[in-house]
Amino acid sequence: MVSRDHKVFIVEDEQPVRDALSLLLGLRGLAVTVFADAESFLKAYRSDWTGCVLLDIRMSSMDGLTLQTRLVEIGCCMPVIIMTGHGDVDSARQAFRAQAVDFLEKPLDQDRLMNAIQEAFQRQSSRKEVQASTDVIRGQLGKLTPREIEVMNHVVAGKHNRDIALELGISVRTVEVHKARMMTKLKAESVADLVRISLGVGLQKL
Repeated sequence: MVSRDHKVFIVEDEQPVRDALSLLLGLRGLAVTVFADAESFLKAYRSDWTGCVLLDIRMSSMDGLTLQTRLVEIGCCMPVIIMTGHGDVDSARQAFRAQAVDFLEKPLDQDRLMNAIQEAFQRQSSRKEVQASTDVIRGQLGKLTPREIEVMNHVVAGKHNRDIALELGISVRTVEVHKARMMTKLKAESVADLVRISLGVGLQKL
């Protein structure tokens, strides 16, 4: 199923290949933007782009694997699909270590290409959903007082109310009040929910 929310960004230095891929994907109902080299892609790149990057591994200037690394460094969350006319095990290993969706050898198998693109779109959508969920939780955490955050840190560390009270120099009843308010703000129904929330947003870093 083609997503209308995503685009395929093709980075390929051979014009006949760019034209052929653009035509093929366009006929399949996909939105496409093409770039003749890695540098022009990086110059044009915007963080709000969604979709996937289909890039050639061997280009005249910056190669595809270097571009893939650069995308990770700048925080690009679009999945990458590697194309190559000269595949080798080391290059494939490097690409997959950098979270490539697939490593496709030319001439490209159309069905495998489309499957890789759909998988990439699914990964992108999943990341957006996770990010949206994380943003909501961070908003809820922003409503907590410093003391409530302290209490939550102790609770998710597995400490009992009495131990938390001793460490913070407050009464057990006060701990219970902070804990109840904190759970209400986070819409958490159990300690397990608190642990899930803290792991999801890295509370220990707040």
